Amino acid sequence: MMKGLVSIDPVQEAMGSIGPWHIIIAVAISLVKFPVAWHQLSIVFLAPPTNFSCIAPVSAINESMIMKCEVDVGNGTIEKCTDFKYDKRIFRESIITQWNLVCDRQQLANFAQSCTMLGVLVGNLIFSMMADRIGRKKPLMIAIALQFATGLASAFAPWYELFLVLKFICAVSTGGTMLVSFVLLMEIVGVKWRSIMSVLFHMPFLIGHVMNPLISYLTLTWYGFQMAISIPSVFLLAYYWVIPESPRWLLAMGKHRQAERILLKAAERNKIPEENVNLALETYDNQATIREAKNKEKYNITHLFRTPNLRLKTVYVSINWFVCGICFFGLAQYMGHLDGNIFLNVAVSAAMELPGTVIVLFLISRVSRLKILMGGNILSGVSLLLITLITNANVRIFLASLGLVGMAISFPTVYLYSGEVFPTVVRNVGVGLGSISARIGSIIAPYIATMGTIQPWLPPVIFGLGPIIGAMLCLFLPETMNCELPETIEDAENFGKKKSEEEH
Repeated sequence: MMKGLVSIDPVQEAMGSIGPWHIIIAVAISLVKFPVAWHQLSIVFLAPPTNFSCIAPVSAINESMIMKCEVDVGNGTIEKCTDFKYDKRIFRESIITQWNLVCDRQQLANFAQSCTMLGVLVGNLIFSMMADRIGRKKPLMIAIALQFATGLASAFAPWYELFLVLKFICAVSTGGTMLVSFVLLMEIVGVKWRSIMSVLFHMPFLIGHVMNPLISYLTLTWYGFQMAISIPSVFLLAYYWVIPESPRWLLAMGKHRQAERILLKAAERNKIPEENVNLALETYDNQATIREAKNKEKYNITHLFRTPNLRLKTVYVSINWFVCGICFFGLAQYMGHLDGNIFLNVAVSAAMELPGTVIVLFLISRVSRLKILMGGNILSGVSLLLITLITNANVRIFLASLGLVGMAISFPTVYLYSGEVFPTVVRNVGVGLGSISARIGSIIAPYIATMGTIQPWLPPVIFGLGPIIGAMLCLFLPETMNCELPETIEDAENFGKKKSEEEH
């Protein structure tokens, strides 16, 4: 147990650190991560690499019309292709074949993915404000309903522009389900279990990634795939009866009667004496006045940059988040552009992420956070840079998969590290800034993943250099494992300073 957390938490004492009540809720809300993976990583199968040939205007001069955007129609006149024929041996219909997203419209397929990632970012921001104002449960229900409706509707979109709008709104709701479900989980689970639960909570996302190629293989059309990943969200509406409101939020809002009901149910299910609940409510009231006196100053994102040491830590941590976002989502798409069977390539790379998460689970309480983060980054960076030296297709797929394994190690670690390195007064803001950095990375990622059409070595080199830079920046960050966590801005400014001074 960390020294900075020795003060007794009355609410946790009332409902227990972990028990049957927690496990049922944790398993239930972790299911939102399946649609999160399906929607966020869908671009690989909505817009798979597609061969085409120009069928209008017809040219008698050009022998090969395959993958041509302009043709010589005679008399030295070059005209743009206006109609195309597509290779539909694997996919019967994709958004590329549906709306001719080739030649000068080629980047529109990447734009669809960027819109999705921007939507997730907007959803994180909108739903975080909603969760603070109206609770955790209502925004979660709104997000799930919206995800189901817009996800399903986008499968029937007759125009590309409407498809984009619906995909964006669906992504906003996906961002909402991710954020609210994680906050709710962290608010009910005891401190000792938070790091393990935050890693386990990510598992359905990885399983969802493995399922994507199977869903695509069974549908083989973009609209069939979109329907298949959207319909399951309707079952999550059952949360209305399964998931309680956060007792911490209810108490913070002064809704003691409702909080008491939930805490009593938790205590009963976890076999905790009822007196603990009454004692918790009394203690909470006494502590509330102390907290109010402490929290008079309002903190915001600017506090992360006001002092030199904290400013550097904020920048270095944000760069690591950015690298994780750009590499994880970029590599997931890049796998679909490598030679070989697209379904097998994506399935193998996704399956290899699972051991990465198991490694994190095993090491998180044994090895320092920074060593795990640097290890994941170096594994990704080195394996991706090696792709440029290898010609064998299978070895390239294996190395790209190793890159994803590295990111599966780095992503949950940087999440946990951020929660520990930032002081209590701006912890949520710090993690939020990191998450925004990752989203910005994932918005840029599709354009890098498809750069192979310019030069085959470009995607692995750009994706490979990022994690190497991230690993180097870790050398300037302080370790947080088993340390007293910083509470104030002053604590955060001094955190790690003394050690580095002693070393010099």
